[in-house]
Amino acid sequence: MTKGTSSFGKRHNKTHTLCRRCGGRSYHIQKKTCSSCGYPEKRIRKFNWSTKAKRRKTQGTGRMRHLRKVFRRFRNGFREGTVAKKIVKGSAPPSTAVATK
Repeated sequence: MTKGTSSFGKRHNKTHTLCRRCGGRSYHIQKKTCSSCGYPEKRIRKFNWSTKAKRRKTQGTGRMRHLRKVFRRFRNGFREGTVAKKIVKGSAPPSTAVATK
């Protein structure tokens, strides 16, 4: 029996399947743990010895469905319950451009 080509043809069982937390194909079926995010552990799996891996998974790399709105509200001082001032259609604000001759 060789270690190469003929052995590779016998590999047809999956060890990892999709993880319900991170979505990656890294949930080990027998161990019942995800090798990428550590599910079902409560804390996300991350290590200081792998800086690049932390950079790939950190805040701001996904959709940021909630945080995107928080950043916008922060710029406006978290104001709530106010109505924007109406702009009169006919008059335009005075121009700041200096007329040259």
